[in-house]
Amino acid sequence: MTKGVVFTLSLSMLLASLGTSIVNIALPALAEAFSAPFAEVQAVVVIYLAAMTVSVVIAGRLGDRFGLKPMLQTGLGLFCLASFASAFAQNLWWLIAARALQGIGAAFLMTLSMALMRQMASQSRIGRAMGLLGTVSAGGPSLGGLLIPVAGWQGIFWLQIPFTAIALLLAVVILPDDVARKQTVAASMRSVFNADLVASLVINLLVAAVMMTTLVVGPFYLGLRLELQINQIGFVMAIGPLLSIISGVPSGRLVDVWGSRRVLSLGLILLAAGAFLLAFLPNTIGLVGYIASIILLTPGYQLFQAANNTAALADVPREQRGTAFGVLTMSRNIGLITGASIMGVVFSAGVGTENLADATSEAIGQGMQLVFLFSGAMMIAAIAANIAAGRRRWESLTREQP
Repeated sequence: MTKGVVFTLSLSMLLASLGTSIVNIALPALAEAFSAPFAEVQAVVVIYLAAMTVSVVIAGRLGDRFGLKPMLQTGLGLFCLASFASAFAQNLWWLIAARALQGIGAAFLMTLSMALMRQMASQSRIGRAMGLLGTVSAGGPSLGGLLIPVAGWQGIFWLQIPFTAIALLLAVVILPDDVARKQTVAASMRSVFNADLVASLVINLLVAAVMMTTLVVGPFYLGLRLELQINQIGFVMAIGPLLSIISGVPSGRLVDVWGSRRVLSLGLILLAAGAFLLAFLPNTIGLVGYIASIILLTPGYQLFQAANNTAALADVPREQRGTAFGVLTMSRNIGLITGASIMGVVFSAGVGTENLADATSEAIGQGMQLVFLFSGAMMIAAIAANIAAGRRRWESLTREQP
């Protein structure tokens, strides 16, 4: 796999992830620009995730049937068009509609980039490939925090247009052609779903919900509880992505050395610890407590992501990887929607009002504590599911032995 191919796929993956994460930092700015409550501006995030979720399996199937490369190019073109529409949005509902279109394009980018990376990586370097994709998907909040004070909320969409055009050009010129694969949907789905993959999907959903909660709740807590300015919020929110960039590839290498199951367990433990710390430390010692919690949580996520992507799809046949990655991405997106919507409701319930601008500092702190106690409980459930899956795997291996 050449450096050009790696760069092209990484850029495509970055664009899909930017669409998910970069807008979160702009939610307070959007609420102000459109004079809309939190529940309405939340739809800018949720509609993107919902559109991506309902499209990822279809994108994977189309990639398996017509070729991963041409379908990735289709997704890049759609994503670029939707970015233009978002940048020119005149009202909130226009922006929401454009974000839905962008989410459909992102489904092709995320699913097919992962499938192509998995297809081209050697067996001994699969973990590193998955870790690299985790690294490049991490920069959204920090870029958003830097752009908004300079270019307004529209800047986060203008940024995506030239990068998408570059990715499309590279996809046409650099990516190797692949053979179209024709198969029935029923046959594909029967072989994609085994017990290990189902467990991975459930755990993937829970982890994604917790990570999305940090992205949605974080800017409001930093601004309304700790009274940071938008540029300061951007810098603080950049800490997690920077840690992800640093830890992504090493996490993948650790998967190749230790094995995916050990690394996955370690990642879940760190995620649980980080979530519980977020429930208590920020309200106790302020910004230092918030940063310390993120420093523990973020490497845990990178360890989990590299290990889970590797383990979940280890035995999936080559001709079904597009569909398989679509299913895995769908579970992640359902988790992201949960984090952006249901966990947002939990946060508002803890605060005591949906209009967060009118809430007291103490109420914001209460909401923070409630939502991350809930998040920590979800990580405990994920650890239990992982232990149960490991036990089933061990019993299966034992029965197979003579």
